Amino acid sequence: MRPPLKRVDFRPGDKVEVCSKEEGFLGSYYEATVLSRLETGRYVVRYKTLLRDDAVSEPLTETLFPRDIRPSPPKVYSRGEFSLYQAVDAFDNDGWWSGEITGRLGPHHYYVYFRTTNEEIAYPSNKIRVHHEWVNGDWILSQREQPQPQPLQNQQQHLGQQFN
Repeated sequence: MRPPLKRVDFRPGDKVEVCSKEEGFLGSYYEATVLSRLETGRYVVRYKTLLRDDAVSEPLTETLFPRDIRPSPPKVYSRGEFSLYQAVDAFDNDGWWSGEITGRLGPHHYYVYFRTTNEEIAYPSNKIRVHHEWVNGDWILSQREQPQPQPLQNQQQHLGQQFN
């Protein structure tokens, strides 16, 4: 028997993330602020980085079901250092995308592999965060990380091979 789902009630001003359900954007999360809760139980949110189609400089607002919203994940101080195969989120195209570290490029850039698109892209460490899963109303560290990740050295490495 699984434990009951915890209900999270958001209040105006709460920082949240919204899961995209659009094709090509599945699994990505976008930062938003709760503006209000409607009598129907749905929430009105304003996105931090997404803009309306009809007004270039005005943030997009949207009415969403509670299942499409999660609290902002906890901030984990990583000193900008990540391990090989560590589960991370990379900030790209105005949202957070889930991937894993596959190599290091210099002292402040890492390669991130995305299973959903089969792409590997280099990002500066300030655009990468430790990945968490929102499960039954609690944040947990992702289980995709290997039990003992291999630390990456300061020299350039990619999938275990060094670049000169």
